[in-house]
Amino acid sequence: MVIGVLQVELVVDGSTSLKDKRRVVKSLKDRLHREHQVSVAEVGMQDSMTTAVLGIVMAASDVKYAQGAMDKLVDKIMAGRGYYVQDHNLELLTGQ
Repeated sequence: MVIGVLQVELVVDGSTSLKDKRRVVKSLKDRLHREHQVSVAEVGMQDSMTTAVLGIVMAASDVKYAQGAMDKLVDKIMAGRGYYVQDHNLELLTGQ
């Protein structure tokens, strides 16, 4: 079993309130979950009006598949609108 864990720090462009930020973050979370069947949660900076930290997790049976799927997620997130990625960290955990 392989668990892919991705942490992404986003800065929301032009956000002046928590409502503005949450609209952008919720849209991204819903799209990633729907299109890639991953679990997504806002795991940090909830009180910041411009910055969000997302945790994204997936389970797979193969390291190669998990790496490819997580790379696609990173590419999709990097290409998004309304925000930019300040930092990200990808980790694959393997077990038996």
